Amino acid sequence: MTAARAAEHGSQGTSSDRLQRLLALVPYVISRKVVGLAETAAAFGVTERELTDDLNMLWCVELRTPDPYCPIDLSYEGGEIVISQAEPVDRPLRLGVDEASALLVALRMLAEVGELTSVPDLAGSSALSRTIAKLEAAAGEAGAPSALVAVEVDQNAERSVLDQVRQALASGRRLHLSYYVPGRDEATERDVDPMRLLVVEGRTYLEGWCRRAEAVRVFRLDRVLRIEVLAVAAEVPRQAEPVDVDQGLFRPSPSDMRLVLELTPRGRWVAEYYPCEDVTELGDGRLRVTLRTPDGAWARRLALGLGEDGRVMAPAAIAAAVRADAAAALAAYSTDTPEDGTRPAQG
Repeated sequence: MTAARAAEHGSQGTSSDRLQRLLALVPYVISRKVVGLAETAAAFGVTERELTDDLNMLWCVELRTPDPYCPIDLSYEGGEIVISQAEPVDRPLRLGVDEASALLVALRMLAEVGELTSVPDLAGSSALSRTIAKLEAAAGEAGAPSALVAVEVDQNAERSVLDQVRQALASGRRLHLSYYVPGRDEATERDVDPMRLLVVEGRTYLEGWCRRAEAVRVFRLDRVLRIEVLAVAAEVPRQAEPVDVDQGLFRPSPSDMRLVLELTPRGRWVAEYYPCEDVTELGDGRLRVTLRTPDGAWARRLALGLGEDGRVMAPAAIAAAVRADAAAALAAYSTDTPEDGTRPAQG
């Protein structure tokens, strides 16, 4: 198999992702002498077919040491992988200057977060301190630039929001929020009469009567862009009922649209970012997900943003609208002009 053809049939992910996996794959197999195909695929988070494609790519790798143009020798017959004649690739991977510096900055920030939040696994962690010390020693002068980076964790942002919510609850005052809505990618302004604070799945929420929606709404505090305690008494209507968090925070309306998407491995983030009514594995890393939304425009934006990594399976009207939107976008970039030389009107 040629290198071009191997690349064509290669696994999902960027070429950089695949290169990193290939560099890690050789020492992984060699250190174990013989290892199962299924076990290795699971260890690297890929399918057996993707792993086979990676192994086929290794056939194309030729090393200049110890002998010129010496190909890697491997076999994966019978479901077991054996690799030999790959000693240069078997050496431990080394961090570049930028990689070592970035890792040191990240570890120091993690340590600071632990101290500020008093997280037991991070605060005063000897393992974390030892890791930083070993990495600094190994990096030597290459890691020196990372020490010049000032890492400052702004823990006051969400704490300030939380403090003001507590103040409003204690004094019975109304709040004004500038709140980010990711579904519409916009900041909204609204007055909210606070009802209570909730902690669900590790996140803190404000539950309150939203004057803009005239209904009970739940707001994630880390999405509050700006907050102000108003000199107005909160007036929560009697009909306002607290959300039953035992049933989850996301409770779609029966009238909401059922949006069904098929996603490639690159589009799987949708299932992690948005609440899904149903998630089905389709094989090879693909998913079919069902979401509920009242907003057809949002569904179209999501589908267009996914591009080739997502396909609308239902409803048919949204699929047709997305096709029309995509065609209109392509037409805007067309270089064709009518025979009379005039340009088409822009509308």
